[in-house]
Amino acid sequence: MAHEIKIPSVGESITSATLGTWHKNDGDYVNSGEVILTIETDKISTELETDKSGILRHSAAEGDELDIGAVVASIEEGKVPSGAGETPAKEIAPAKEVVAPVSEAETVSDDGLKVTPIARKIATEEGIDLTALSGSGIGGKITKADVVEVASKPAPVVPQAAAVSRSLEGHATNKSGGAARQTRKKMTPLRRKIATHLVNAQQEAAILSTFNEVDMTAIMELRKRVQEDFVARHGVKLGFMSFFIKAVVDALKNVPSINAQIEGDEIVENHFFDIGVAVGTEKGLMVPVVRDCDVKSFGEIEQAIVGYATKAREGTINLSDLQGGVFTLTNGGIYGSLLSTPILNPPQSGILGMHSIQQRPVALNGEVVIRPMMYLALSYDHRLVDGKEAVTFLVRLKDCLEHPDRMLVGA
Repeated sequence: MAHEIKIPSVGESITSATLGTWHKNDGDYVNSGEVILTIETDKISTELETDKSGILRHSAAEGDELDIGAVVASIEEGKVPSGAGETPAKEIAPAKEVVAPVSEAETVSDDGLKVTPIARKIATEEGIDLTALSGSGIGGKITKADVVEVASKPAPVVPQAAAVSRSLEGHATNKSGGAARQTRKKMTPLRRKIATHLVNAQQEAAILSTFNEVDMTAIMELRKRVQEDFVARHGVKLGFMSFFIKAVVDALKNVPSINAQIEGDEIVENHFFDIGVAVGTEKGLMVPVVRDCDVKSFGEIEQAIVGYATKAREGTINLSDLQGGVFTLTNGGIYGSLLSTPILNPPQSGILGMHSIQQRPVALNGEVVIRPMMYLALSYDHRLVDGKEAVTFLVRLKDCLEHPDRMLVGA
């Protein structure tokens, strides 16, 4: 009897998913509860487990995009490999790797290479020569991990003659027979979602940005003074983000119109402080939400940020982690950005852009001194927030950051 495995629903707004990585080969025996597949949606990655034991049969390949509810595999129940009995999956796996033949139809290409479909897809997109790789999979098969490892390394300097000879297959070359002048690849579900989200934000809201700058001297001195004790107590470093989140909470309390959103012809004012923190990953930008920042300590906020960043990079972040924020912070400074105008994260009415800290001359008490300065950019929905309120918010934010001791005592 065959038991079908389908792509589950992972959110009301998600209609399709891409098959990321098969963790079990076609024809493998799997036990109930084992992870067999990772699927990727436009928001999160999800691992699929089987609730039946039997022989696994693939119905789709890595890289395929299928609708929610589509069948991706089946389990042939009642078929147990010889000697399996009650042996756990972890003990069966090594024996399978020794005796089970590699599916030539799915892993061997015209050029004689054993390579998984997703590995070939990534190699094509990144311009990686598969013939130069040594596969770490069964029978020398080139896997996704092999290709990603090469793609993450700096590209070596290649002589011009060699570079010309490696024009990408399937793309037009120039008239002189040189390398392709263009490459074309399909947008990932996450990238498509980001693109749609940003365009909708520009079209639906009246986005305006206002700027200020903050002297980071006090925060930097405070961090240096308490860092060792902070790490010993909380297990994470005291970063800048917890100071900014606490300052944003204070400013939102002073200017509640920014902690609100428009729904139809109504204004919905929020009385909680769940702050989104933009995290860049290899798949695109994600904005996990740190809950109840008004009652969390600096240590709890830093722990939450580190946890979300790890989950985002590993692709294990949950959809619920990305929902319900009232305000967003994005730090382009870690990439070297000096100034930018961030785009709103609907339905939120405000987003703060943080930037590089630079030593700049400033006037202080009638003298020119060098200080570590950061530009701040507040983008807001002008339909709901007036310029006076936006400026008031930034001024309060600046005051909190330049006098962090006040945040600690609630002054």
